Amino acid sequence: MVVDAGVVETLAKLQSLSTSLGGGSLDLPQIVVLGSQSSGKSSAIEALVGISFLPRGTGIVTRCPLLLHLRPREAAEGRGDFAVFEHAPQTFRDFGAVRAEIAARTNVLAGDGKGICKTPIVLRIHAAGAPALTLVDLPGATRVAVRGQDEGVGAAIRDLCLGFAANPRAILLCVSAANADLANSDSLMLAREVDRPGDRTIGVLTKVDLCDDGDDAAAVLRNEVLPLSLGFVAIVCPGARADAAGAADARRRERAFFAGRAATYYAGPEKGDFNSSF
Repeated sequence: MVVDAGVVETLAKLQSLSTSLGGGSLDLPQIVVLGSQSSGKSSAIEALVGISFLPRGTGIVTRCPLLLHLRPREAAEGRGDFAVFEHAPQTFRDFGAVRAEIAARTNVLAGDGKGICKTPIVLRIHAAGAPALTLVDLPGATRVAVRGQDEGVGAAIRDLCLGFAANPRAILLCVSAANADLANSDSLMLAREVDRPGDRTIGVLTKVDLCDDGDDAAAVLRNEVLPLSLGFVAIVCPGARADAAGAADARRRERAFFAGRAATYYAGPEKGDFNSSF
């Protein structure tokens, strides 16, 4: 799924064309991110990007699909990482402003309430050292409507997620909290409906640093509990700091966390050759 940046650019143009024509007609290669509310889905995406840029909060924060085209920043593109929205003419270099724009555009598309919308927000981020890929962030799965939400919101989110996940060219990034029972993972249950063998599903365990003593999720990471062809990875949720220093500090803390537990999580070919995160 990591491809040449030029291919990502072409995919972005095709996706934009598909969206303008009503969407759903082109099964383009992409990574579809699935997860329940508060599972750490935003942290998993930001771990891939290396920048904190997604809105945070309680309840349904992601209320429409976010199509993210991630590209490595070229030297000729100037200093500093930047982002461009399909709906906005300006270039964003402040990722706090990117977060605010996502929230504002969500309100335009889905309303100021707690409803959801199928119309995507299309965003391209150019970041130094970033992989070239396309991914889709979707509303977190929910089972109970809260005040201000339509009673059918859970079914609507499920249908929206399955619509993207059914794409046979999509890799499913299923985010689950490591300190919760994997048997109740909404993301994995959704993935099984369209990829029962698990051939295009990657499991992502978040919040491994919050596991109780004696419950370290190591068996899951060894693919012994719910086997997936592409296996599981784990991350430590970095928090919501948007600056580069905050992201770098989060990565250092994550590496230190797993390095101190190599004997528990080790699954590599040689002692000490363990890489648990993205």
